[in-house]
This record gives sequence, C-alpha cells and structure tokens, in this order.
Amino acid sequence: MNANLRHWIGDCLDPLEDRPPALITSDHHPSTVAILPDDLTRLTPASVLIGLIERENGYSVLLTRRVDTMRRHAGQVAFPGGRRDPGETPWQTALREAQEEVGLDPDLVSLVGLSSPYQTGTGYLITPVVGFIAPGFDLTPNPDEVADIFETPFDFLMDTDNHQEQERTLPNGEVRRFYAMTHGDFYIWGATAGMLRVLRQRLYGELQPAGGKL
Repeated sequence: MNANLRHWIGDCLDPLEDRPPALITSDHHPSTVAILPDDLTRLTPASVLIGLIERENGYSVLLTRRVDTMRRHAGQVAFPGGRRDPGETPWQTALREAQEEVGLDPDLVSLVGLSSPYQTGTGYLITPVVGFIAPGFDLTPNPDEVADIFETPFDFLMDTDNHQEQERTLPNGEVRRFYAMTHGDFYIWGATAGMLRVLRQRLYGELQPAGGKL
C-alpha cells in the first residue's frame, strides 16, 4: 500500500470538521438528500468507525457482530460505534466507542475524513468516520456488546456485484427494501450495508442497481 491511496480516499471525503450536515443519506433514500436544520433536533447524533486495515492482500474493514442480547439490532453486523456524548466531535465518539467495544487503541488509528451522515429508521443520524488502522494490534470484544470481531476485504465490499437487493415484510405489513452483502458466515445488511454503499458512491461515483458494476 502507499500514501497515494490514503490521500485519494481522504480527498473523496469530508474534512474532520464538527459542522451540521447539509446532505444526508438514509434507509429510505439511496442517494444524498437535503436535510433542514429543524430536522436535526429530532435525530440522535451517533458515529461509527470505518476502520481500514492494511493487510498483505489489500485493505480489510473492521466489523463486529453484536451480541444476541442487545435491546436493538441484536446479532447484527455493525461498525464499532454508538451514540455521541455531549461535547464530543463525531471522530471522538467513533474512537471512544471502538476502544470500548473492541479495545482498539485510538493511537493506532489515522483518521482521514467523514463519509455522508446516515439517518436510520430508528431516529439516529450516524456520521461514518474513516480511518486507517496500523496492523499488529490485539482486540478484545466487550462481552456486553460484541459477540464477534472480524474483517472483510475492502474490495469485496466496494464491488457492487456483491450488493444484493432484498426485501422483508415488517409485522405492520410494510415492505422494506434494503441491500445486503454476504461474506463467509457474516450477513451484512441494514445501516451498515447502507453506509458501505454510500462510501462506495463517494469513492467511485454513482451506483448502479445491485449486480451491476460501474
């Protein structure tokens, strides 16, 4: 790997600045949409760390599987992250949560920028914080939150051939369409898959429907 790739990824992202988002993505909008300032008051700010780890065969992405006893999103694949504490910047939240959830030392992470904020159907506005993680670390899952820690190749996640468009019928009869990515034993869907799709769009341009490569 070389510094040029890191610089290129950083150039495609928003700078590390604590400012209200002008554009967001959401569970219901496949691309960026405008958000009004008044809308921010009803959303809970949160952040996740999209950690890129340099491996021999390319970069991989740090992911977790939540424990089955969580009150929300039990058993789902997620980035390290969570609700923002008062006074924190998005990147401070992402680094704190990663340390609390998987024991990642913040000093091992080189932050490069922010992807588009993502609104979930549960009322959160998540800021994805992108950073490079130096290899040679040891991670320990927080047993109250994390069942598994694993890595998925970055190239696999960025390849739209691996983005499956699916749907589920909710108990109220509403049909929800979403994207999913299956790698090995792990099923990546929901907001995590959505944020990966948005990052792919930030880096490589407009997305085609699932199954079509750019």
